[in-house]
Amino acid sequence: MAVAWIARHRPVAASPLGWVVFQFGLFLLPSSALLAGLLLLTALVLGSCQRAQPFWRDPWNWPLLIAALLMLFGCVQAYSGARPWVGLGNWLPFFWAFWGFQPYLVSDQARRRCALWLVAGTVPVVITGLGQLWWGWQGPWQVLGGLIVWFVAPGGEPQGRLSGLFDYANIAGAWLALVWPFCLAALLQPALNRLRRSMALAVAIAVVAALVLTDSRNAWGGLILAIPFVLGPARWPWLLPLMAMALMPVILAVVPGTPSGLQQWARTLVPEGIWARLNDMRYIQERELMSTRLSQWGVALQLIDLRPWLGWGAAAFSVLYPLRTGRWHGHAHNLPLELAVSHGLPVALLVVGTVLALLITALRRGVFNAGDLTNRGLSSTVFDRAWWAASLILVMMHATDMPFFDSRLNIAGWILLAGLRCIIFSQQPRQRSGSELDDDVGSAVPG
Repeated sequence: MAVAWIARHRPVAASPLGWVVFQFGLFLLPSSALLAGLLLLTALVLGSCQRAQPFWRDPWNWPLLIAALLMLFGCVQAYSGARPWVGLGNWLPFFWAFWGFQPYLVSDQARRRCALWLVAGTVPVVITGLGQLWWGWQGPWQVLGGLIVWFVAPGGEPQGRLSGLFDYANIAGAWLALVWPFCLAALLQPALNRLRRSMALAVAIAVVAALVLTDSRNAWGGLILAIPFVLGPARWPWLLPLMAMALMPVILAVVPGTPSGLQQWARTLVPEGIWARLNDMRYIQERELMSTRLSQWGVALQLIDLRPWLGWGAAAFSVLYPLRTGRWHGHAHNLPLELAVSHGLPVALLVVGTVLALLITALRRGVFNAGDLTNRGLSSTVFDRAWWAASLILVMMHATDMPFFDSRLNIAGWILLAGLRCIIFSQQPRQRSGSELDDDVGSAVPG
């Protein structure tokens, strides 16, 4: 019975075995990059076989294919030795994954199920994170004879900030912010019985609590940003004014130049841990300018100006930044800048442009429209909105940080992008010629 349940909602284009291991891979992803990676690699191979159209026949893959060729060519003249060749592992396999995972995400119900697997897999992150802060839990813990090893830092990493199964609180916050839209979508599903809705509510509350305790400003932003997008434009007339009123004390407590009396009043309403963390002026005063993101971005722009076409090679920023400033930083804390430093401006424009085009095209095709509720179902519409919102949140986080260096977030991000591509074609008008679609994926999209 369990096998039959797992096999349900399999898209027509997906391999039966691939569909099963893909789901298990999503569930294990936040807990074990190794086991999830092996399962998802199996699903990727199966998802790439017997496709009606090869990789290069899909126009969405063309920018990634050109970027891959430029990356390979740039490695030949890279500054940082063998590192650029190793650094290609952060990109080239995922260009393939963007195409190879699409058969598993091509239908509304498949995306909904995959989103719920990500939520279910996040429960150990929440439990271990709360345990490390409240009860002093610490690892390493071994599961399945050492196949899964959880390194849980007592008190969090950094101290006092929830990190759970991740190495750092900001990475845990990025994962929780990515999953939060799906938690909200699960809660908003119609026709849930009281038990299931109570379970969805409990998980959503736990994820929000854990996210807040990461003390990650990016994650806090994602928490707020997801709400209007998942609830949809129909609720904006009352939701946006309500959110603005709720956020006004936070803004007054943080923004410099606010009259002191008004700011002090706002700070009595807002917990100090929130307004102090959001007050960038405090951190600029405590740290020298050379250690801030402004300095990192400035140095990155200088490096791009010196080698704009093919870049310096992957991981070059971590080598060159100390030579220029005397301080070490592993990356530029901005994905477009990091890409341009490592692989050149053309690669940065191709990759970032593809991601933005996916978001914009899905928006223009009506991902926030209610659609035909008879054919699509309100729950599917909610999960497509959540899928888009999760993608946007992860993209925006890469403007000031680099969570994709965690392999689990990198994998999840490319799965989200593959799902966006499927959403775009599922919303494509039916009168279009089938030749404009990737036949093997497009033919499986429900009308």
